[in-house]
Amino acid sequence: MSIRTPLRPLARVLEARAKGENPDVIERENLRLRHEEMRDKSRLRAEGRLLVLGLCFMSAFLLVGVRMGQVAATVPAEPKAAATGTPILAQRADIVDRNGRILATNRVTHSLYAQPQEMIDPVHAAKELARIFPDLEEERLIRDFTGSRKFLWIKKKIAPEQQQAVHDIGEPGLLFGPREERLYPNGKLAAHVLGGTKFGREGVMSAEIVGQFGIEKARDDYLSNPANGDKPLQLSLDLTVQSTVREVLYGGMRMLDAKGAAAVLMDIHTGEIISLVSLPDFDPNSRPSFAAKNPEDNPRFNRTVQGVYELGSTFKIFAAAQAMELGLAGPDTEIPATPPFRWGKYTIGEFEGHNYGPTLSLSGMIVKSSNVATAHVAQEIGVERQKAFLKQLGFFEPVPVELAEAPAGKPLLPPNWSELSTLTIGFGHGLSASPLHLATAYASLLNGGTLVEPTLIKREGYTPKGERIVSEEVSAASRQMLREVVTDPEGTASFAEVTGYKVGGKTGTADKPKPTGGYYDDKTITTFASVFPTDKPKYVLIVSLDEPIETSGSKPRRTAGWTAVPVAAEVIRRTAPLMGLRPEIESPAQAGITLTSTQ
Repeated sequence: MSIRTPLRPLARVLEARAKGENPDVIERENLRLRHEEMRDKSRLRAEGRLLVLGLCFMSAFLLVGVRMGQVAATVPAEPKAAATGTPILAQRADIVDRNGRILATNRVTHSLYAQPQEMIDPVHAAKELARIFPDLEEERLIRDFTGSRKFLWIKKKIAPEQQQAVHDIGEPGLLFGPREERLYPNGKLAAHVLGGTKFGREGVMSAEIVGQFGIEKARDDYLSNPANGDKPLQLSLDLTVQSTVREVLYGGMRMLDAKGAAAVLMDIHTGEIISLVSLPDFDPNSRPSFAAKNPEDNPRFNRTVQGVYELGSTFKIFAAAQAMELGLAGPDTEIPATPPFRWGKYTIGEFEGHNYGPTLSLSGMIVKSSNVATAHVAQEIGVERQKAFLKQLGFFEPVPVELAEAPAGKPLLPPNWSELSTLTIGFGHGLSASPLHLATAYASLLNGGTLVEPTLIKREGYTPKGERIVSEEVSAASRQMLREVVTDPEGTASFAEVTGYKVGGKTGTADKPKPTGGYYDDKTITTFASVFPTDKPKYVLIVSLDEPIETSGSKPRRTAGWTAVPVAAEVIRRTAPLMGLRPEIESPAQAGITLTSTQ
């Protein structure tokens, strides 16, 4: 506590009076000293405040300088806006063929949206947008732009030239959002395998890409996983082979005036699908909507897995193989063949009333494609054993392949599998399955007799471990029978011979069922199921045509031997070299020359 000095101290006043001095001088002097003291204290206080303020400013400048140095030294990055919920991830893994060639990838595009409250001339903007995008209605745009809406999508995807045209309008209320979309650089090629995508969750700055059809949907978990962004999904397809098969199949379909066509080329040992074609097809980059009463008329309908048909005489080899496996017959065993085969009130005859004699060998049954002989064999096999064998071959369930549509391709089995069903199924009628079912069954039967599982994913270093279907001896005998179908002059597939590749196969011609019941007289599904080379089997090829007709002769021909077989032969002729198969050319014997020495 400070004690203030009085301005007129009594002692000094008395002393001044004693000396005759004026006491007021003392008061003025003390007042001056007091003011000087107060001034000094104020100056010191101000100097202290200035010092503190200067230190604060210096600290602030140092902080800003350090931060500016940090920003200058870092890599530029786009700022991320804070948002609630799960972020939208648009990056999607590529899809490539077995050789690494791109089948599906991504490209950057833009969306177009509007904020009407930011617009300067909404009527002009609506007119210009209707000019750039003919599918937009000018009147509706004007209503939206002049109403109470604060945000609206105009186009989810626009081309670069469209973006530039919108930019040239000069309207600040028209804005672009970045988008990543799926690109299929090969167009229609492998469309049914790849399928397509669509936008899932959408935001202004990004959109989620989700699979909609085909393998894009079946393997969506892998493709949409950001961890796999730099690891493409590698398919078993060979792009070159796929292109060749489609070209040949399309030409055959057009030449034979067929409604549709399908082809499956499969590695007989690994189950890898090298080519899968369904026609008509579509461009997965656009995928226009298509409404049809009959699903088969929709180009997105995948005939190889969704199309289940009676596959006709291609089934006869299963009856022959099972009979050999059970020890009921061998290739040379004679089978009754006199038509007709009677079962109760039903009779089974041959195509166009043929009569192949009283008996046929088991091999002859396949070569001549005898319904009657096959019915006798199927009767010996019996209902339960036939069902068990066909179930082993996969004809009871959809094919387990990586396609979203595969579960829809469940075979149509007889509701009451009677002995009559066994007889007709023996020669391919009464059970409907897809071409991919048939390819899988042929591969399992003819590769040495072990079950294969079809796949569209490339298998590196894969060792087949399927259960045994038939013995190796039965498998080899079955291949030899199919080879004779091609080489025997009376065989049904003589047009399938491709020099150097030892093609074997079986034809199948089935009348198409009517929606109201019964069968058409002039509409067929023709199929050729083949294996090559038969001595060292590598591949199975299935070619199927819907309602083909061959008109070069005096009357129309609708059987597989005249339709599916020549198309399949051309496919093999053109694709076998692409897959590394060298033709084995047998040198003709030189007449009159006998080799006596190798010197």
